[in-house]
Formats: sequence, C-alpha cells, structure tokens
Amino acid sequence: MIQTLEDMIRRFCAYGLELKDSDGFTHYWCTLIPATHKVPDFKVGDLVLVSTLNFDYIKGPKKLKDSYVGPFFIVALHGTNAVQVEFSGELQYKHPTFPVSLMKPYQPADKELFPLRNPTPFTLPAVEESEDKQIRKVIRERRLRG
Repeated sequence: MIQTLEDMIRRFCAYGLELKDSDGFTHYWCTLIPATHKVPDFKVGDLVLVSTLNFDYIKGPKKLKDSYVGPFFIVALHGTNAVQVEFSGELQYKHPTFPVSLMKPYQPADKELFPLRNPTPFTLPAVEESEDKQIRKVIRERRLRG
C-alpha cells in the first residue's frame, strides 16, 4: 500500500502519540524493547570472554570450536555498545574492538568445586623434525570448511 505523507500525519494526529497502521493496530513492540534491554556494566581493566561467532580463522568442524575465547583485559570503552580488548599471541592480528553483545564477563573457576582444573592455557607440543618423518609427496588434499 502506497501512503502519502498527508495520510500518515492525519492518522498520527487522529490517534494521539500512538502511530497505528492502516488496520488500526498499534505498534506496541516499540515499548517492549527498552524494558528488556540490559545495559552492560563493563569497566576498563575487567576480564571478558570474546565470542568466536564471527572468527573465520579457526579451522575444522564448527561444532568442535570453542564458543568463547579469553580471558582478555578491556583496554577502552567506545560508548556503551563497543569494547576494545587487548589480544596476544595468535589473536594479535585480529581487530580488537567488539560489540558488547559478543562479550561476556569472565568468572574464574572455583578451586573448591573444581580442584583438578588447570587454569593455564593449552599449548601445542613441539614437533620433532627428522628426515624419516618428513612429507615427500602430497597424494590428496582435503580442505575443511570452518
């Protein structure tokens, strides 16, 4: 339905401040969004986990990759909806600014509930290079999406 500006203003004035569509329905969902919106309370120096939802450097099956990586320190806040974190190691070339919807606060593991949990990050073991273990020829190559 093509509507002129005059018709829209007339309908707006007739129903007060509630803008109704041509069938007379009020768009009440506009009032529900601020009620359910939660303002994040991150501060500079807090530890956060970053979602890997948009990370495309992680290879292998999608269901086996971690949903969050971290913890990382917050370096700066860009308004209320963006956070800049300090990356290191493998992620140092990734852009450090993320929306707060892709962050969650880091909560360290409780030592009493999880006494055997190792807080140190996982490191890959060193690969020994010897002549008998070197690849001479690639017969077939399999590419993984991810």
